[in-house]
Amino acid sequence: MRALKLLRELPPIHQIQEALLNESVGSELPYNVLKQLIQQEVNDLRESLLRDTYTGDSEGRDAFQFEIMQSVRAKIESSKEFNLKPVINATGVVLHTNLGRARLSDVAIDHLIHVAKSYSTLEYNLQKGKRGSRHTIVEDAICKATGAEAAMVVNNNAAAVFLILSALAKEKEVVVSRGELVEIGGSFRVSSIMEESGAKLKEVGTTNKTHSFDYEAAINEETAMLMKVHRSNFSIVGFTAEVEREELASIAAKNQVVFYEDLGSGALFDYRDYGIGEEPTVQETLASGADLVSFSGDKLLGGPQAGMIAGRKDLINRLKKHQLARVLRVDKFTLAALEATLQQHMYEEAANIPAIRDITKSAEEIRERSELFQQRLERKASQYSIEVVEGTSQVGGGTMPSVELPTYVIALQTDQYSVNELEEFLRLSNTPIITRIQDGKILIDLRTVTIEEEDDILQSLIQIPK
Repeated sequence: MRALKLLRELPPIHQIQEALLNESVGSELPYNVLKQLIQQEVNDLRESLLRDTYTGDSEGRDAFQFEIMQSVRAKIESSKEFNLKPVINATGVVLHTNLGRARLSDVAIDHLIHVAKSYSTLEYNLQKGKRGSRHTIVEDAICKATGAEAAMVVNNNAAAVFLILSALAKEKEVVVSRGELVEIGGSFRVSSIMEESGAKLKEVGTTNKTHSFDYEAAINEETAMLMKVHRSNFSIVGFTAEVEREELASIAAKNQVVFYEDLGSGALFDYRDYGIGEEPTVQETLASGADLVSFSGDKLLGGPQAGMIAGRKDLINRLKKHQLARVLRVDKFTLAALEATLQQHMYEEAANIPAIRDITKSAEEIRERSELFQQRLERKASQYSIEVVEGTSQVGGGTMPSVELPTYVIALQTDQYSVNELEEFLRLSNTPIITRIQDGKILIDLRTVTIEEEDDILQSLIQIPK
């Protein structure tokens, strides 16, 4: 009975709308959009009354109208905010998938903005004065950086795998080692992508050991391709064996089938020179005899999300002509950022690319910055217990899973708040700060924080109420 009584007190839509339209906040939205917001709030309130789940203390038409107007005002304000927001990544995970992976270099950002503000030569040939192809924008740069005969770009590496298998191995067999049938982020499995492409998976070897004779025995008249999947997001250790790419290339050439390697992370910069991991470069993979390679743009390359395919010209031409090439193509913004990033690799400026800079940053540099930060915070906010301790950073993005980067972290705690409350304060700052929690302390790893962002973190910590 009480619910029915309260339902009669719900104010009419037009009355609430008229009241909101008299306010500046109500006039900021189109009439119909405002009406829909109000209707939704009234419907939600009606539903909670009917289900007897209403937890508010409003009773009476005026009280209900006030409550509904408050909620609508809050939604109008939140609707002005963008869902995609910049954050400060203080986790030390350089290629953090949830936080957008590689951040772009200043060169790439400048080129992207310059192209975005104007019309561009996306599909126009200036020399010939007629239509051109977007494939040509970065093809030359990829070829020069990798040594490939030809190249093309699609929207990510999973798309590159799908296109290659669809165009070159549909209804044909593709031979893959069981130990390389990986699952990548978002539960996408290589075996599932192969199935969707129409290619027929032919597994060889065992999980931990695959030999050359396994591949040779599997090849028949239905075989289109030998595929190698670089294990960039996991590793197998112990009693293991795999066939080197040079030998796979020889087997493929002898049997006149394609040898394709999915490199995943795709390094053009040799991190091994810095003692970091054992990631093969795209250049050496092609030089070892691979007919095609594919790799990501936003991982070890340090550019935007993209899937690059490089290798034999005749095979790349077939891929370009396939109907899926249009479905999977990238836009002018991706091409602009990618072209600038590739040029930095070509002209030996890769050390200025943020992802590469942060991965190769020394622990000593991070320690010095962390100790200076500690001194600054202690001078301005005495409520924190703070120390600089040794730790490890991760490359991230499913790349170099067994590699730990030595680092120093700032470990924080305060008596005023629990570690979870402190983490939430930072995460919900005007510029969100994403941190780690370990051993009852907030950890801030400056490996992934710029000098400018340090000031934002400092201000956020100072402004947390005592």
